[in-house]
Amino acid sequence: MSDELLWAYCVTDAGDPPPADVERVEAGGLAVLVNRVPREDFNEEALQRNLNDLPWLERVARAHEEVLERALSAGTIVPLRLCTLFDGVESVRRMLEEEGDGFRGALDLLTGREEWGVKVLLDPSKLREAARGDDDEPAAEGLGEGGAYLLRRRQERETRELAGSLARGVAEQVHSRLEEHALASVSRPPQNRELSGHEGEMVLNAAYLVEAERVPELRDLVSKLQTEHEPLGAHIELTGPWPPYNFLPEDAAAVG
Repeated sequence: MSDELLWAYCVTDAGDPPPADVERVEAGGLAVLVNRVPREDFNEEALQRNLNDLPWLERVARAHEEVLERALSAGTIVPLRLCTLFDGVESVRRMLEEEGDGFRGALDLLTGREEWGVKVLLDPSKLREAARGDDDEPAAEGLGEGGAYLLRRRQERETRELAGSLARGVAEQVHSRLEEHALASVSRPPQNRELSGHEGEMVLNAAYLVEAERVPELRDLVSKLQTEHEPLGAHIELTGPWPPYNFLPEDAAAVG
């Protein structure tokens, strides 16, 4: 038994050049980009231990994504999940032979198309300000301390509800407009503020599959949408292109 395993990054067309310092295993006109890793550090027991080590996991994930991004700049890729490992070259070739149709279908689907991410952030203070509007608050005179307290609580609740409605409206409008420029879209839960470090309220976290030739239109649209929602302190973040994890056919996404 070899003392090495093969860490797999993605599947490409065999004609696409691999990034420097990355090996390629070919079969049936396809190629898997791989690197050799020590078996003792990446066998099942070691992985179970290391996956609970956040610094290790972050370092490995960054290295994996860096290779994917370099491969993506050279051609179409089908990204493989983190920690996709094979017990030698023949295991990789056997996988390509068994799953080749799914990978070829995925490559056909993704060629000439790119995944872009969009996050919409709103300023909570401006949301509350817009929710309150210019209406005078109902007078609390003559209500007594208890009545005035209940009135304030009702006003605060109504402001929160209206602010939430405004935020959902912005998210729905932005998503709808972006979908008009996309072939497909996927919505994700908002990111945790403590983990991502973002400011404001994230009301949309989505990915869009776009024809590469329409990316300039997408950029222009995002700029226009940000201007439209400036009164709510909107910040619309467009990032990409990303490895297209969100738009893999089921038979390709299941590998790994």
